[in-house]
Amino acid sequence: MTVTLVEESTFCLSGRSGDVQPGGAQGLFLLDTRLLSRFQLTIDGEPADPLTVAIRQPFAATFVARARPQGLVIDTSLLVLRHRYIGLGMREDLVVRNAGTAPAKLRVELAVDADFADLFSVKEARVALVGEHAREITDSELRLRHRHAGSDREVTVRFGGGAAVDATGAAWEVTVPAQGEWTTCVQVELTEHAIEPRYRCGEPVTQAAPALRHAAWLREVPLVDTAYAPLHTAMSTSLTDLGALRLSDPAHPDRTTVAAGAPWFMTLFGRDSLLTSYMALIASPDLARGVLETLAGLQGSVVDPLTDEEPGRIMHEVRAGHSTWAALGERNVYYGSADATPLFVILLGELHRWGLASDVVDRLLPHADRALDWISDYGDRDGDGYVEYARSSEHGLINQGWKDSHDSVPFADGRLAEPPIALCEVQGYVYAAYLARAYLAQEAGDVETAAHWRQRAAALKTAFNRDFWMADRGWYALALDGDKRPVDGLASNMGHCLWSGIVDLDKAPAVAARLMSPEMFCGWGVRTLATSMATYNPLSYHCGSVWPHDNAIIAAGLMRYGFVHEAHQVIRGMLAAGCASGGRLPELFGGLDRTEIPVPVPYPASCSPQAWSAATPLQFLRTLLRFDPWVPHGKIWLVPALPDEITRLAVTRIPIAGQRLDVLVDGGDVKLSALRGLEVIRRPRPPLTAALGLFI
Repeated sequence: MTVTLVEESTFCLSGRSGDVQPGGAQGLFLLDTRLLSRFQLTIDGEPADPLTVAIRQPFAATFVARARPQGLVIDTSLLVLRHRYIGLGMREDLVVRNAGTAPAKLRVELAVDADFADLFSVKEARVALVGEHAREITDSELRLRHRHAGSDREVTVRFGGGAAVDATGAAWEVTVPAQGEWTTCVQVELTEHAIEPRYRCGEPVTQAAPALRHAAWLREVPLVDTAYAPLHTAMSTSLTDLGALRLSDPAHPDRTTVAAGAPWFMTLFGRDSLLTSYMALIASPDLARGVLETLAGLQGSVVDPLTDEEPGRIMHEVRAGHSTWAALGERNVYYGSADATPLFVILLGELHRWGLASDVVDRLLPHADRALDWISDYGDRDGDGYVEYARSSEHGLINQGWKDSHDSVPFADGRLAEPPIALCEVQGYVYAAYLARAYLAQEAGDVETAAHWRQRAAALKTAFNRDFWMADRGWYALALDGDKRPVDGLASNMGHCLWSGIVDLDKAPAVAARLMSPEMFCGWGVRTLATSMATYNPLSYHCGSVWPHDNAIIAAGLMRYGFVHEAHQVIRGMLAAGCASGGRLPELFGGLDRTEIPVPVPYPASCSPQAWSAATPLQFLRTLLRFDPWVPHGKIWLVPALPDEITRLAVTRIPIAGQRLDVLVDGGDVKLSALRGLEVIRRPRPPLTAALGLFI
């Protein structure tokens, strides 16, 4: 079992005992670099036997073990507690408790090391000790230094309680009194860049920044009360994880973004942050504002083939580790994403509907227009009206949609599409982006601009339903390849097309039926690729696995087009998968059928917690409530459509226009708290005026 602790860009992977074992993927990581590659405790030369782990918060845990000095394993009286806290470093309060009737004389040793390995070298098990390593020892400190390719790193480990420090760590000769305990504190910090650790020995842990920040988050987000345990558990875990994955910008303290996921993606991703913050609007519109402002500051400005940067393009990934820079074309920002740019425009339009201040909209609107310019000038590479992608150098991603593995765009017979590739869901995002810009223009009284973007959207929708629809198959092409041939793989991507509204009404029933067919729906959720496809593999990354965020978008699309029963099936399955996974939805899991294997099969390298999986229950909540605000016009649509299992649902503190909305659904009865200046509309709307449809 691996225990993962997360706090912004810091994370720690260890075993159940709390030990960080050398030679594997465990460690303490910060700035995409492993600061601790070894952190092993022994008592009289023996490791402690792990008993349990209490994860108090995403960034704090207590490891409970029993000591067995001289190999004693029966009726030992020695209990070991390791209280660990992470945040721009790590603090560990070590306690040895003696429940015996006689004092215990012990030698407590802590072996530490730092290999300063790059994150992806660790992930891919190709760590090589390169560069210069040095150690400096003082009475209570061990400093570990590393220099490589002009990059310097230094970690300081401070040992309390009269430790004897040497090049391998520290040791304490202690006597633990009968019915008493011995305790000390160990602090690990990165001593460069003036990074201040958030937990320091001798200071109250309850007053540390991570604890205060997390408590403030939980006070602000909505509370969900329901007897339906899968939803209740999922919401509680979701909000806790999402709070822990938030990233703050020291240069802009008022902005908060979100890391993609632990352990390997504790950094800002364009697509991930945009979709996560969209799905989390019902909990925190401020998160979406921070994401938009941060991505606007990183928007492409030049043509750089090494990083796929182009003017107006929204970036894909930010990294800090040196060897990662090499993978990103010797830069720390990479732009190879076909979908982040239209998603940026969609989120701005959606956030305006939630009541984003007009001055913020005005400040971000030029960035949205630059994003739309990128769609026309660079995204549409051949002028056919579709956004295609092809990497500009060997450093870039081969596939640049959300399914970005090399084999994620297959034909039914297993052949892989050749670029430039126009993905179906990306065209849907572009369609919604056009409508979002039309909506923003309409709100500003610019009738001419609004008409222009509506016409662009209508033309794209007509062309899409002509060129991507495969009448003989009954589903949309996954993509058009470089020769404009429809890629006939049956995949989940077309569910995103329901969400964006680009699907013609007469084709929607066939799309819904395919998504919910046995070859696509495994009982837990919709697979990324159908079992009937040649490259189907239930344990692949994108060719048969199940992704929670994918299913959240699909469920929203199904509900939008009026397929309430089908949306409920997806939501039920995913919430059940969360319960079977300990309450947390992972990044992805295997696509094996639920009737064959009655538990979700883990994907070995899946991130957990992961941002858009954490936001998935929030999107489910909005989908079930059919909650759509239109604050500038003083309206909110709220037409709950709950499955039979949820007989009562209370949601309090939904943030909207500087106010808080409380909703109680009890059977067929819906009660709401009063809102100033906002009318709650309870009548259903036609499919294409739901969700994103207000842009029409």
